[in-house]
Amino acid sequence: MKKKLKAFLQRIINWIKKNKIKSSMAFLLLVVYYFSLPRTLFQEPYSTVIESREGELLGAKIARDGQWRFPAQDSVPDKFKKCIVYFEDQYFYKHPGFNPMAMINAVKQNNRAGKVVRGGSTLTQQVIRLSRKGKGRTYFEKIIEIILATRLELRDSKEEILDLYAAHAPFGGNVVGLEMASWRYFGVQSHQLSWAESATLAVLPNAPSLIYPGKNQQKLFRKRNNLLLKLHHEGIIDSQTYELSIDEPLPQKPFDLPQIAPHLLQRVVKNQEGTWVKTTVDLALQNRVNQMAKQYYNQYKQNEVNNLAILVIDIANRNVISYVGNAPTDRNHQKDVDIISAPRSTGSILKPFLYAAMLDDGELLPNTLVADIPTQISGYTPQNFNLTFDGAVPAHRALSRSLNIPSVLMLQNFGVNKFYEQLQKFKLSDISKPPDHYGLSLILGGAESNLWDLCRTYAGLSSTIDFFAKNQGQYRTKEFAELNYQNDFKTDFGTESFDKTILGAGSIWLTYNAMEEVNRPEGDEAWKFYDSSQKIAWKTGTSFGNRDAWAIGTNSRYVVGVWVGNASGEGRPSLTGVTSAAPILFDVFNLLPRQKWFKTPLNDLEEVEVCTLSGHLAQDDCPKMKQLVSLKGRTTSVCPYHKTVHLDKTVQYRVNSSCENIENIVTKKWFVLPPVMEWYYKNQHIEYQPLPPFRADCASTQMPSMDFIYPKTNGKIYLTKNFNSEIQPVILKVAHSSRGVHLFWYVDNIYKGSTKTFHEMPIMPSSGIHYITVEDEFGNEIRRKIEVLWE
Repeated sequence: MKKKLKAFLQRIINWIKKNKIKSSMAFLLLVVYYFSLPRTLFQEPYSTVIESREGELLGAKIARDGQWRFPAQDSVPDKFKKCIVYFEDQYFYKHPGFNPMAMINAVKQNNRAGKVVRGGSTLTQQVIRLSRKGKGRTYFEKIIEIILATRLELRDSKEEILDLYAAHAPFGGNVVGLEMASWRYFGVQSHQLSWAESATLAVLPNAPSLIYPGKNQQKLFRKRNNLLLKLHHEGIIDSQTYELSIDEPLPQKPFDLPQIAPHLLQRVVKNQEGTWVKTTVDLALQNRVNQMAKQYYNQYKQNEVNNLAILVIDIANRNVISYVGNAPTDRNHQKDVDIISAPRSTGSILKPFLYAAMLDDGELLPNTLVADIPTQISGYTPQNFNLTFDGAVPAHRALSRSLNIPSVLMLQNFGVNKFYEQLQKFKLSDISKPPDHYGLSLILGGAESNLWDLCRTYAGLSSTIDFFAKNQGQYRTKEFAELNYQNDFKTDFGTESFDKTILGAGSIWLTYNAMEEVNRPEGDEAWKFYDSSQKIAWKTGTSFGNRDAWAIGTNSRYVVGVWVGNASGEGRPSLTGVTSAAPILFDVFNLLPRQKWFKTPLNDLEEVEVCTLSGHLAQDDCPKMKQLVSLKGRTTSVCPYHKTVHLDKTVQYRVNSSCENIENIVTKKWFVLPPVMEWYYKNQHIEYQPLPPFRADCASTQMPSMDFIYPKTNGKIYLTKNFNSEIQPVILKVAHSSRGVHLFWYVDNIYKGSTKTFHEMPIMPSSGIHYITVEDEFGNEIRRKIEVLWE
């Protein structure tokens, strides 16, 4: 066809030469002709469309001009091509952009009728007319259409011209383009249309205002069947197809577009408005997760919890395979808010990052005892969720139980600034204020983050282990790459290196083993006893005031993140990570293919002997066990709690050389915790053996120990008022190593009373500096300076 058009142009050039038209004028005419056609024919805004990785429509957003106009596709279905060509322009594949015979016949018919009844335009001309919307249908305009149509035929192939027509033809109302019309009138994609459906859509652009589906049914029915008959006569469809097609009903009520991932659509509109994006979403999984979100929403809204979000990531390629940005709630509860990208208080969800960082830095071993005692640091008083104290707890148990006080003390040892820099490497974008703004509350929800960033970080950690184990101890320089929702996009993980990116694979693996021990939600406690149970490293979080409930879990292939709460920030007493978010997390994991647990990254671990009681590197006389630790773990401190004690032969009393012959003294290593830690620890561990008392004849050398539980050194105490505006006293607390001993209390050398067994003393000091003194009946004394402030 292009050869014929070129030959036609050559005849024009020969005519110009024959008639002696100046060459400069001819050249000018050719230049004008060449540039007469705009580079982009259509400037209209398009709808934003997303589809699943399988090619199924997930949702669309109307174009800015209020038209449902899908972006042009690469190809038009063959059925529609044949229908539109035989209905509109049977010589489409033969003419150079216009059909002289069709135009002559149209002029004759129009003259006989006394009005325009036939246009005689080819499909190419109709494309030009659609691009020049608003132009009158005059003979001069027709000439312009012909010129531009020939130019379009030179530039584009016939298939490309058909694509343009199918994408911009009007189909009634605000429906523009074949793809949108297929969904609007038949609820399927264009390639799924039957012959009857394709014929129906082929006749619609001819007069969309007159034969809108649902109206003028007889006209639409007659035009469609006439086209089907023509296709039958031309041998395009056989008799059986024709008979079945003419019996198909016409479209009635328009279909609603699917809205399977509306909040992912929002994200695409924000970044790529007016495009057609094939996403990485797994349609079957998305539908199941949507159904699950609806079930939990119907359950939680009874307790006035109205919003939730679920994100599922394929770790191997960082693809988003399910995206539920909010519950199917109503406008009164911000149903359009995409909570996956919304900053929310983190609760305890950052604790694994601190634990892994301390393991990696050699400041901690998995079983190292961490203090869990009443704590006040510069006026900040953290509390465990259950308001109890264990005295001392292994670090990995502190993580799996999400204890707050050990986490705060660990952060104090590690350093807020140092941990803040670690989080910046993870690119948690919402943690953007200076570290001093957060302080120690950073580990307990004092900062905000979002589900997208947190899931990306966990995916990077999981991938670090997997890649390290499979590639002989190598890392990737861009392991913490951005998540991806576009199917044709390949994530860049950087280059391979033996230098770790942020954290070593060994410390992450140890962290995940601790997270795998987290107690599961109610009803799933016996999971370890079932062969079908999945091993998952997971962590929950609950923000202050029960405003946010988090649960994020990972295995070697997938990361699942869940948030539950109210978008308005309103808290609910029953809202916690374990009871609200975790059940959804495990139900989602049950939808995913089962995976093996992470391979042990032996190249980044070392086996050492640790004390079975303290979790520190073992002394010579400590009870020992073998344990895998990070490479720097071998440089941590040796057990400080096993002390040498001297006992008599009965091993029931302590003695010394002043009251017992040296040859009768039994020397033994004894596990001894500091007084305050011991006070709480022995109540939780019946196997704990306090130091034996000194024998009576050695009593003069006895040195019982005691210490303040509250207040801490140089602590500031704020006295508050109750609901009756009455100032409340401060409760002073002391732990003593001997049960049943009397303690005597003084404030500024003024006697306040005595206590026995339970050493708590309420006092009402004035505002200012005070000195607290406590003596036991043996004459031992402890003192503490405090500052009291009245609110």
